[in-house]
Amino acid sequence: MKKIFMCFSLLGALSFPAMAGISANVSFASDYIWRGMTQTSGDPAISGGFDFESDNGFYAGIWGSNVSFSEGAGSELDVYFGYALETEAGIGIDISYVDFTYPGDSGLDFQEIGIGLSYGDLGFGYYAGQDGAPDYMDVSYAFGDFSVSYGDYDTYGSNILLGYGFSCGDYDCGLAYSDFSGDEDGMDEDALVFSVSASF
Repeated sequence: MKKIFMCFSLLGALSFPAMAGISANVSFASDYIWRGMTQTSGDPAISGGFDFESDNGFYAGIWGSNVSFSEGAGSELDVYFGYALETEAGIGIDISYVDFTYPGDSGLDFQEIGIGLSYGDLGFGYYAGQDGAPDYMDVSYAFGDFSVSYGDYDTYGSNILLGYGFSCGDYDCGLAYSDFSGDEDGMDEDALVFSVSASF
């Protein structure tokens, strides 16, 4: 889950193996939906970041976006790393650590350790919140350009996401419908979101 606030000088300060790959991405979305809940009060979001991926399966990255659910925090900055592999039987395994930070309101910061499993177009993920943060799990399935997922977020609620991805010239576009059912009254929400992104 998951980049625009990276200092370019950091890339120059690091040395990577010959087979390593570095990529960048930037995206615009009509709303920032995360686990079924808007992070921008229904307003547009611009996000982006940088990813490093080694030939042996190790990866790391940084990602950022604007947010507007706290008076003190106007941005989100995530740092993550992990290891991904695929077995001879075709089962994908992805173990990750993510540090979610919100400059201006450190009380919102939290971390997760996750494991993702996939086989063909079927995926399952479990993300354990650290130091009392809630856990999250989801299951997803993709068929062609369409995808569907269901997730459950402890103490918050559950969500369903229906997505369709397509090309917009040199860019990747997407249209998604999100429906969130909160554990408490008044938390339910839904959204139709358009996004366009590019990778470099």
